[in-house]
Amino acid sequence: MSWKPLIPSCASASMYEGLLSSLEGTVRSMVSGKDVAVAFSGGLDSGVLAILCKRYARSVRLYTVGLEESYDVRESRGMSRVLGMDWTHIPMDEDSLLDGMKDMVAVTGTTDPIVLSFEVPLMYVLSSAEEDIIVTGQGADEVFLGYSKYVGLDDDDLEDQLTEDMRKLYGVTRIHEAKMAEHSGKTVLCPFLDSRVMSEVSRIPLDELKPHGELRKVPLRHVAESLGCPELASKPKKAAQYGSGSMDTIRRLAKSRSQTVGCFIIGLVDGVHRE
Repeated sequence: MSWKPLIPSCASASMYEGLLSSLEGTVRSMVSGKDVAVAFSGGLDSGVLAILCKRYARSVRLYTVGLEESYDVRESRGMSRVLGMDWTHIPMDEDSLLDGMKDMVAVTGTTDPIVLSFEVPLMYVLSSAEEDIIVTGQGADEVFLGYSKYVGLDDDDLEDQLTEDMRKLYGVTRIHEAKMAEHSGKTVLCPFLDSRVMSEVSRIPLDELKPHGELRKVPLRHVAESLGCPELASKPKKAAQYGSGSMDTIRRLAKSRSQTVGCFIIGLVDGVHRE
């Protein structure tokens, strides 16, 4: 199911206006007058934040991590032109990825292979960005029910899965990111997890939040439309570890050692702990 610009009901329109207002106010309070970096994939989440940062920050640069011809790099190169914003590609290779993941383990103590794999882009941005403030779209998939695993779940199962994902987000992922940020001397901001934004999202009926096939995050797509960027509103979902090419690179590293991805990362974690 593809995105088409929709005319929401009066009630929905009011909720979407409230969502946009809360996002705009949150970003303004976080970045006003500051020099900021946006961890940018060229997609819906980071694109909406980039537009809002451009309105209020003193300066904004978009940073995209990935292999030269990865999906995120191609999309970000084009979308940065659409948005008229400064953009930097941070290249990734096997050596820097391996060293960086070892550093992540040493700094954060994280042993979860999934967390380690999808935090790779942020790791690169923290180490490469000139700015001290990094704005990320973290939490958007939980807040706006963007994961494919939510598709088709009944309300009770969806609530259970979301509760577990939120537990992991705050109990594992955000702690991991905080340690990375402290180590790098940077600040990571997550506007989608601000209480004002989450309060507005809670007003949106579940049926309008629930994903339907490939059509997900409908409220956020309406926000992108309202911000005058239909190109963002129609963007498909792509997970960070796949869009950047980091997962493909991890798989190559594992294959070169005749290991599965899980065994490769477990071995990496064990190796760091032995050092």
